[in-house]
Amino acid sequence: MGEAPKGLLSVMQKLRGSTELELRIVLLGLDNAGKTTLLKCLASEDVSTITPTQGFNIKSVASHGMKLNVWDIGGQRKIRPFWKKYLENTDLLVYVIDSTDKKRFEETGLELSELIDEENLAGVPILIFANKQDLGTASPASEIAEGLNLHTYRDRVWQIQACSAVTGEGVQDGMNWICNNLVKKK
Repeated sequence: MGEAPKGLLSVMQKLRGSTELELRIVLLGLDNAGKTTLLKCLASEDVSTITPTQGFNIKSVASHGMKLNVWDIGGQRKIRPFWKKYLENTDLLVYVIDSTDKKRFEETGLELSELIDEENLAGVPILIFANKQDLGTASPASEIAEGLNLHTYRDRVWQIQACSAVTGEGVQDGMNWICNNLVKKK
C-alpha cells in the first residue's frame, strides 16, 4: 500500500488533534469482576471467550469524540500490588465489582479504599461499575455503594453504575458519565 501524501497526513493529524481529547483510564477490580468483558463490550468485540488477564490489556476506545486509552489490569491477588505502578497520569479510575460475589465485597472495598489513598489518584474521578446485574443474585448498586462507603469520598466526583458487561446494559450510561465529567474538567 502506498503512503499517504505528507500534506494529507498533516491535515488528518490536525483534524484529529483538534477534536480528540485523549484520556488515560485505568480499569481495576478483583479478578473475575468482569473488567476485560467490559472493555471488550466498550470496544464492540466478542465477549463470549475471555480468559483471566495475566498482566494487562490496553485498548483505545473512541467515544464522544474522545480517545480513551483504557488499561485493563489483572485483578488476581498476586497482581494487585503492581496496580499502583499504572496509576500515574490517570484521568479516571474505572473500578469493576462483581455484584453477585457478596463474599468478596469486603475485599473489593479494601482494595478500592487503598486506591483512593494513592497520591497518583488524588482527586481523580471514579466510575464504579456494579457488574453482572443480569444475574438474579446481583446486589443492587445502591446497596454496594453503601457497603463501600462511597458517600465518604468527598475529594472527588464518583458514580456507581449498575451494568452487565455481557448484555451491555448500563455500560453506555457509564461512558456518558465519563464523557460528561471529564470533558468539563479538561
